[in-house]
Amino acid sequence: MRINFKNLLFGLLVGLLVGLWFGVNIGKGRSFYANPFAHQSLSEKVKNKVGSSMERIGQEIKGKTE
Repeated sequence: MRINFKNLLFGLLVGLLVGLWFGVNIGKGRSFYANPFAHQSLSEKVKNKVGSSMERIGQEIKGKTE
């Protein structure tokens, strides 16, 4: 069973593109199969930031009271 160079190159290219797609989504904090080019509105960005900040503040308050 011999893999020729075209198949190897095609597999690497597809793997690179899929990995880039998933990596961008993970970096933006979205599910890995979402569209990385979708525009996120300002209200969604603010909602996400406020929610994560509130979680972090709650964790710190909880940690200091124990």
